[in-house]
Amino acid sequence: MQELVEFIAKSLVEHPENIRVEQVNKEHETVYRLHVAPEDMGRIIGKQGKIAKAIRTVVKAAAIKSGERVYVDITDDLTDED
Repeated sequence: MQELVEFIAKSLVEHPENIRVEQVNKEHETVYRLHVAPEDMGRIIGKQGKIAKAIRTVVKAAAIKSGERVYVDITDDLTDED
């Protein structure tokens, strides 16, 4: 799943070398934290959040197939290591 998020994001941005996907396992879910360069945030979010919503929909659809519960969190803080 992490590779899927990374592949989609790298296909959309101008600085694919700055893409980083962090997997955070919680009690009953997995959160994929997508870190992008600040100047690429608009490309990842899209007008009215449509691209971000599409990314989340694709990842959730893939997760349903494997029985997982996942969320995608998008941030422009490349140094966030929570």
